[in-house]
Amino acid sequence: MTSTVDPATDAGGRASKSGLVAVTRAPGWVRYALLAVGLLVAFWLPNGLYPAVAVDILCWALFAVAVDLLLGFTGLMSFGHAAFWGASAYVTGLVAIHAGLPFPVAVLAGALAAAVLAVPIGYLAVKRTGIYFAMVTLAFAQMVYYVANEWRSVTRGENGLQGVPRELFGLDLTDDYYFYYAILPIVLLGLAGAWRIVHSPFGRVLVGIRDNPARARALGYPVHRYKLTAFVLSGFIAGLGGGLFAVGHRFVSLDVLHWTTSGKAVIVVVLGGIGTLWGGVLGAAILVRLEDWLSFSGFEAIGLVTGSIFVLVVLVFRRGIWGSAAALATRWLAARRR
Repeated sequence: MTSTVDPATDAGGRASKSGLVAVTRAPGWVRYALLAVGLLVAFWLPNGLYPAVAVDILCWALFAVAVDLLLGFTGLMSFGHAAFWGASAYVTGLVAIHAGLPFPVAVLAGALAAAVLAVPIGYLAVKRTGIYFAMVTLAFAQMVYYVANEWRSVTRGENGLQGVPRELFGLDLTDDYYFYYAILPIVLLGLAGAWRIVHSPFGRVLVGIRDNPARARALGYPVHRYKLTAFVLSGFIAGLGGGLFAVGHRFVSLDVLHWTTSGKAVIVVVLGGIGTLWGGVLGAAILVRLEDWLSFSGFEAIGLVTGSIFVLVVLVFRRGIWGSAAALATRWLAARRR
């Protein structure tokens, strides 16, 4: 059975290396330089942008990396990841409001709830492939949306959860600037965890399953179990982002569970580059900043612009922005070695 994601091919029709592999095989100084630049940008971000926008970029970066873990490295297109993002947001908000615990504990509770929710959904979904897997995840996400809308005594329905606190041992985090630096370590740990997953033997097996599940099964790997584990890990990382999003906005609405939220995450991944991991971070930064700029400029048809950019990237930059840049860098390094 074929993968749901076809590897990008070069002009000669040969499978090309993903952006992740290109960076991994780059000289050590290149990798460390990219890491240093990334950390510098992360620490500078709230000084160059409106801090609330910088917070949203971090949250969506985690969400995009979670989706790419499934789409790019396992070959599973999920249109229902808003269920984990949104469920974590609600659990985080409820724990923070009613228990008064520090927000990192509330976010962790939300992420764990998302992972628990991912177990039964993933168990049923990973038995399907291609469009059937995508539709199953979408159906379950809509079920979660319906439950949240009807369970008004807990979720407050269309009114949402308001006044989610940012409690952290008495520190004043009402200013988004300070809150950004408070959540940055959590985001970096989440990204580091995703990096470790895809670079571990487990991650290599996921890539093998993506490329040829029949061969992986013939080699003795329990394909469904690996897919389910990847699905749960992806749900946990998405839950981290959703919990931080709830605390960052101090409000949780039904929009966090809507199917359009899942679609936006897929767009972010495609924009940055499928199977590149860090492309999701870049895609989140571009899309969130673009939406913020358009909204402040008074432009109402934001979806028209983002949709046009998505089509342009699919047609011109098939590997996404990060993937295309990595491919160019690989060719340049290969040319220098000759």
